[in-house]
Formats: sequence, structure tokens, C-alpha cells
Amino acid sequence: MYSFTGNEYIEKAVENYSDAMLNAAYSILKSTADAEDVVQEAFLKYIRKRPVFNSDEHEKAWLIRVTINTAKDMLKSSERKNLPICEDILYNQIDESQKTANSVLECVFNLEEKYRIIIHLYYYEEYSLKEIASILQLPLATVGTRLSRGRKILKTMLKGEFDL
Repeated sequence: MYSFTGNEYIEKAVENYSDAMLNAAYSILKSTADAEDVVQEAFLKYIRKRPVFNSDEHEKAWLIRVTINTAKDMLKSSERKNLPICEDILYNQIDESQKTANSVLECVFNLEEKYRIIIHLYYYEEYSLKEIASILQLPLATVGTRLSRGRKILKTMLKGEFDL
């Protein structure tokens, strides 16, 4: 799809997908610095492997999958196990005036990872359940169940805050 003789394909990918990748990494790691490191590592893998994609969506899905795997690897690493989570950084630089959005995001970040990443991909990246199943390499039914359970947990968490 792209010529690998120049840097145009890298610049295009960084411009088009870096925000989505950063958000996916942050939803797992809860650290802006670590999320940025993961995104850089994902782009290095992209440059080294030089994969060929059928479409822009295929490219985006590949990059997000690599980002998620790299973030999970970072979480597992022994170097990270004793680091405190930096909770003062807001997800995707949300303005303080958006108190409701901040409250919802705070609740999303308190979900278990298996629910958090699916909710992120579904609501923030607007992937379908089928696409999420493909990206996460999970059965479609599992993705649907986790999304449903994540929603129920969020509703319970938000009930007291918004009197739902």
C-alpha cells in the first residue's frame, strides 16, 4: 500500500493513529510517559516489520494491537511492578470544566483491564464488537459479554454520583 523507500508512510501513520494508540496504551498503563514509550515502541515495530495492509482500518487495527500487546508486556515487566501509578494526569488531556467526563473516565480507569480496554475501543475508538474481537484475538461472544459487564459495573459506580 505504501512505499517503504521514504518516510511518508511513517508520517501518515503517526499523524493518523498516534492519538488512538496513545489512548489505548494509557487505558492500560495509566501513565502518560509509559504510554508514550509504548507508542514509540509500536512505531519502531511498524518500521522494522514493514507490514502490508489491505486498508487504512487494517493498518490502524494492527498498530493498536501492537500497542496493546506492548503495553501489557510493560505491565508484566519486573521493572514496573513497584512503580506507583500516576493518577494526576488526565486521560487524553480533558479540560477540568468537563467534570462529568472526568468522573466517567475515572470510573472507566477503575475497571479491570479486561473491561477497560473493550470499553475504550468501543466508545472512544468506535470499533464494532467484531473488530474488537479481531484486534484482541478474543471470541466475539467474550467481547460482548465483557462490554455488557463493564457497562453494568460502570452504571453501578456512577449511580451514586449521577443518581441514575
